[in-house]
Amino acid sequence: MEIRQDDPKAPHVADLLTHHLEELRSVMGEHAQALDASGLSAPNVTFWTVWHGDMLVGFGALKQLDKTLGEVKSMRAAPAARGTGVGRAILLHIIGEARKRGYARLSLETGTAPLHVPAVALYRSVGFVPCEPFADYQASPHNQFMSLDLVN
Repeated sequence: MEIRQDDPKAPHVADLLTHHLEELRSVMGEHAQALDASGLSAPNVTFWTVWHGDMLVGFGALKQLDKTLGEVKSMRAAPAARGTGVGRAILLHIIGEARKRGYARLSLETGTAPLHVPAVALYRSVGFVPCEPFADYQASPHNQFMSLDLVN
């Protein structure tokens, strides 16, 4: 697998990003917090794609909330690549980048639907723990919040 910094507005990202947004909205409705291509192109967001040869197999992003806090955004493995380590690879890449930037904490918001169970298990496996809502998020029955202390 190769991880590349990329443009979320690039044509090769469009289908997977559309799938990601549609799937989340189908289970979370208006509570889905995933960013579209414009949001993922913001100056405080870094976006990466994951490749297996010439096949796009996933993506993920890191949003800077302030000088010490980052947020994992829009992690997705392509449907055909689920269970192959793509999610772990991009998550470890994002954690590594957050550490390089000197962030003290990395947070994320995810859903509570059965669709999210594998992602939550992945987050827990690398040390994320439940936390209170952060930034501008509001708690709802459709979302949960996790954070990882990077200072240790």
